[in-house]
Amino acid sequence: MSLYGIMLVDDEEEARKAIIRKMDWERLGFYVAGDAENGQDALEKVELLEPDVVMTDIRMPYMDGLTLAARIREKYPSTKILIFSGYDDFEYAKQAIKLGVTEYILKPVSGQELAKILDKVRVSLDQEIAQRRDMDTLRESYLGSLPILRELFLNDLVRRRVGTREAGAKFKEYAIDILDARKWLAAVIHVEQVERTEGKVFSHHQELIPISVRRLAEDHLRPYCRFAMFNSTDGITMIGAIEGGNTQTGLINVLNDICKESRRVLEVSITVGVGHSCDCLEEIARSYESAVDALGYRAIVGKGKAIYINDVEPVSRGKLQLDGKEEEDLIGAIKFGPHEAIAAVIKSLISRMDDAKVHARQYQVYMLSIVNCMTRLMQQHDLDISQMFDGHALYGDILEGTYRREEFADRLIPIACRMNEAMNRERDNTAKKVILEAKEYIRQNYANPELSVEMLCRHLHMSPAYFSTMFKKETGQSYVNYVTEVRLKRAVELLNETDDKTYVIAQKVGYQEQNYFSYVFKKKYNVSPTAYRKSPQHTS
Repeated sequence: MSLYGIMLVDDEEEARKAIIRKMDWERLGFYVAGDAENGQDALEKVELLEPDVVMTDIRMPYMDGLTLAARIREKYPSTKILIFSGYDDFEYAKQAIKLGVTEYILKPVSGQELAKILDKVRVSLDQEIAQRRDMDTLRESYLGSLPILRELFLNDLVRRRVGTREAGAKFKEYAIDILDARKWLAAVIHVEQVERTEGKVFSHHQELIPISVRRLAEDHLRPYCRFAMFNSTDGITMIGAIEGGNTQTGLINVLNDICKESRRVLEVSITVGVGHSCDCLEEIARSYESAVDALGYRAIVGKGKAIYINDVEPVSRGKLQLDGKEEEDLIGAIKFGPHEAIAAVIKSLISRMDDAKVHARQYQVYMLSIVNCMTRLMQQHDLDISQMFDGHALYGDILEGTYRREEFADRLIPIACRMNEAMNRERDNTAKKVILEAKEYIRQNYANPELSVEMLCRHLHMSPAYFSTMFKKETGQSYVNYVTEVRLKRAVELLNETDDKTYVIAQKVGYQEQNYFSYVFKKKYNVSPTAYRKSPQHTS
């Protein structure tokens, strides 16, 4: 079994280093992934290092251990949390239990006692992984999957084959508990290709992969929301109910955690497409279709995570509703490419005409339906139609019956490829526009101490997880570091240009606590704000 990553968080550096030095981590089954001096610092490092265990002191400046535990539990629910406390306080212990903290440890603790605790945590982690990898249990689940009728009904629901009245009765008949929510959304899990490599968990048990992924997903979703999960032609499909304290952002965070846990525990990479939310279950087919569309972007935005459709397609534009497998294949090829796939789909469509024995007018209608499908896609993505068609009077030729269907593919393929290239540019430009809008929003709101990535993403209509990844990719730094940089640059200007007290400047740049502002400032410039003001050589 591989070693588990552990992070130590304590504002006393000597205490942190002493624990790191005195423990035989490898013998205990761990490696030190990193350490942090306060909760704020720890949160940033947890996102980067993804430790299996976080061991934190309860009393720290800027963010205490309980607040840190709550934030980690919210975003990384699988992470084990150990809390050290010098206080035998029932209220602290009660809060820790409520947060699902693995161990609440009273100081002082000896190396021998800590080793016993860590050994217990390692055993717990080992058991979790062993349980996920138990082939006999997985095979039993595989053979005894959900009743066929329930699966057929849910598939019919997302394929628009169930009437409104019939649906309500079927939910109750099949005990599918997702009715009476505020809104719903669909997500589709795609299991990436697993290589038959010796040593991999499922190397010789490929047939067990889908059921193991499904069980892992169900276990993680069950504490968060009511849901229905079933197998569809596009992957493992989930319909989730959003209600009460649950949020769409929270559900996407859980789905991202499922992707991470699948890699860690099952050694299987999965990608989750997340669709638009809907206000009534009768519209869930639209959410399902957009979840499948979101999956199509995995070659562009990356695999192994949750891809929310609002993050990759314009929110304000209407979703193009398609009927028929032929149109779905054509749209998918044009959107995602490559050019070889586009050519293959169009040639396949044209070959259907070669096999058909129909009146010439029906050929014209069929060709027009293909062109209309492409034109609607151009309108959806605001593409220049005349530029895409390169001036060819395709409509007129087809309507007049003067167009030779033998030449249709040769004319259509370059048009479709131009559309594909234009959409790729549109995605790149959209990302750049989003970053510019985000920077402007930060510039206008940096003084607000409540400014957060969640607040910004509500303004941008994006999920925080996707935005954070995109922001880091486009700017080379994390959102938190960028906001800190903006605030500190403004603080330097105020120190140079005004006689404001340090606590006033702290408030003006978004820090409620003067001490934390001084800590962040000194970390950046190696000098306190007061000393900076007294030293003219320190300029930005």
